[in-house]
Amino acid sequence: MTGSWSDVLVTVVMPTYNEAANLPRMAEAVLGLPLDGLHLKIVDDSSPDGTGRIADELAEKYNGGGTGRSRMSVLHRTEKDGLGRAYTAGMTAALEEGAEYVVQMDADGSHPVETVPRMLEAAVTSGAGLVVGSRYVEGGSLDEDWGAHRVLLSRFANRYARTILGTDIHDITAGFNLWSAATLRDVDLASLGSAGYSFQVELKYKAVRAGHRAVEIPIRFGERTEGVSKMTLRTQLESAVVPIRLRLKRR
Repeated sequence: MTGSWSDVLVTVVMPTYNEAANLPRMAEAVLGLPLDGLHLKIVDDSSPDGTGRIADELAEKYNGGGTGRSRMSVLHRTEKDGLGRAYTAGMTAALEEGAEYVVQMDADGSHPVETVPRMLEAAVTSGAGLVVGSRYVEGGSLDEDWGAHRVLLSRFANRYARTILGTDIHDITAGFNLWSAATLRDVDLASLGSAGYSFQVELKYKAVRAGHRAVEIPIRFGERTEGVSKMTLRTQLESAVVPIRLRLKRR
């Protein structure tokens, strides 16, 4: 990657819970990106499969005792209280450490790592406060292995949130996003009420309401490579309620 943005300080925040089989491959892919200012921060919720220990070992390997900004760090949390809480902790730490941009990325391999430089370039050159890795703009797609039921559910959830909130973001539920530090500070991460997957919707909605522009880049959303989905009935119910709550607060 060329351009004045290649050494911008970027932190990829990656929450983990029982991702021991995926993490080594994901760390290698992320830290292999041609971005000199990139740092990977793992946020592990005391995974019983040893993900936290593996993350510590990887951090030691990739940091290699060098000086200056480390390449990888691990934030260990003592309880599993939702994806949104994990992201809030990781993103807050990233801002405190001086990140200029923060990327949200799953540890399961579903998000195309190679798209991160393009997202950063779009943010820097356009001045956008948010870049969404979007499944639902032209050129975006879902993995062919997704069943019809999952595809319909995903599209319905996205259209449901978009309609209630009246947003122009095509993929409001996307979990693969790049944020400017200024946008995250304006939103005030500590004020967010969503604990689960609806965190993605609430954060985007509040960022746009605060006057920050969002741009979308098409991605192919893949199937997780190992492990099982963390989506539960509780998180699905929260995702249904949060858009209504946010809309009512506007009145």
